[in-house]
Amino acid sequence: MTEENGIYLDGTFGRGGHSREILSRLGAKGRLIALDQDPAAIPIAQQLAEQDPRLNFYDDNFVNIKAICERCDLQQGLSGALLDLGVSSPQLDEAERGFSFHQSGPLDMRMDPRQGQPVADWLNQTSQQQIAQVLWELGEERYAKRIATAIIARRPLSTTQQLAKLIGETVPRKEKDKHPATRSFLALRLFINQELSVLETALKEVLALLRRGGRLVVISFHSLEDRIVKRFIRDQARGYGATEMPHWAQVQATPALKLVGKPIRPSAEEIDRNPRARSAIMRVAEKI
Repeated sequence: MTEENGIYLDGTFGRGGHSREILSRLGAKGRLIALDQDPAAIPIAQQLAEQDPRLNFYDDNFVNIKAICERCDLQQGLSGALLDLGVSSPQLDEAERGFSFHQSGPLDMRMDPRQGQPVADWLNQTSQQQIAQVLWELGEERYAKRIATAIIARRPLSTTQQLAKLIGETVPRKEKDKHPATRSFLALRLFINQELSVLETALKEVLALLRRGGRLVVISFHSLEDRIVKRFIRDQARGYGATEMPHWAQVQATPALKLVGKPIRPSAEEIDRNPRARSAIMRVAEKI
């Protein structure tokens, strides 16, 4: 459901697929604010913005949504906001970004390689205990301690293939149809980009920016992300504003969101077209 003259937010422009679809449904007075911290997205977004003046693109992380939207003079609030979480297929396919264990590239994993610390630097400097903690808490990796011990013994590490091979040799039991490095690579990516804390902040900011009747749409690809989104919508629907507090300690207030439909998962046909979508789950909520 898109209002022709509404103002919408695409918090993760990527290569512009969702933004183009939103623009195709907007009227002449509609606006789309799009963000992405990936430098590779910038020329694509700028070209699209030149072609379509309804698009305003910002080279930034969606954790800064509030500050960006304040610059856009949103007097009526957002009619809708979309957050498509995780890495994009182009990022996975570019070996030099260091996200994939299927290709050999520098062990980087930063969403924005212009700032922050590459994974290799962190792995080569930090303690065994810290590595194990990240792998266990963010990757739910049962062999976190073994992998951390192996990393300490073999470092310095510099490439994705070195780490993937190390993990493959360390993990004693393999999951069917899943590379043994899957959980560890996910954990390291989430950690180095602080993705979960960024998501928690962004959800609160988007809720404040939505007008009444505006919709929040979030597409997540693994349980930790989806758990945060599910809990946020649930708590806001119940009227619990301070989601970090236990329910017994929270003061009931007016509900801020209502769930729209059930969580949506990709169909078999969609998975055939794009196997990477198999774990996707989309949740929709409306501000009330």
